Amino acid sequence: MATSDISAVEAAIAQPLKEGDYTDYLPKSNSYASIVKVDEVKERFTYADYCTWEEDVRYELIDGIPVVLWAPTLQHQRVLRKFIRIIDTFLDDKPCEMFFAPSDVRLNHLEKDDNVFQPDLYVVCDEKKLEDGKACCGAPDFVIEILSPSTARYDLFLKYQRYLKYGVREYWIIDPDANKIFAFVFEDENFKMMTFEKTETITSRDLKGLSINLAEIFSD
Repeated sequence: MATSDISAVEAAIAQPLKEGDYTDYLPKSNSYASIVKVDEVKERFTYADYCTWEEDVRYELIDGIPVVLWAPTLQHQRVLRKFIRIIDTFLDDKPCEMFFAPSDVRLNHLEKDDNVFQPDLYVVCDEKKLEDGKACCGAPDFVIEILSPSTARYDLFLKYQRYLKYGVREYWIIDPDANKIFAFVFEDENFKMMTFEKTETITSRDLKGLSINLAEIFSD
């Protein structure tokens, strides 16, 4: 049985982050000058801008700031493949639908439409959010992000806070190097965090009936 983890991760996410305070959290290799080609320089971009950019490079928008997404490691892809197989099978006879990167999520599409993420994996149970046909419009019910060295702080801080703000109900952060999962569930206007080790079984709160033996995920 997993227990609450009073860790550096939990302490860090408890610290308030001011809007626009991105310097220490964006991937260090983030540079979009040669990728984003628009008629005029803008401090912030929207999904409409995003849709006009070159498609040979992946990026996300965080409060209108483009973030370049570089190719993940092979270990990242191995772990993701296992989650895809397990969750896809689990959802076979259920009304929810799973998607995985690259697939756009427009978190605040009814507002500024300037937070566009490509989660490693996400599940949507409200089919109205998929009517656009190009992106999920609104918050998914369930999100998985797999940490990479270059994006760990971005996933743990910036994306965490946007997922919380815009209504994601359950967010799993996978650390393949430490063989751990940090599972966040929305409760009392905040995320409650639980930590699961390789020897444990993780059970989803919102995807009722989904339980995963983590030895299967983190096996060599």
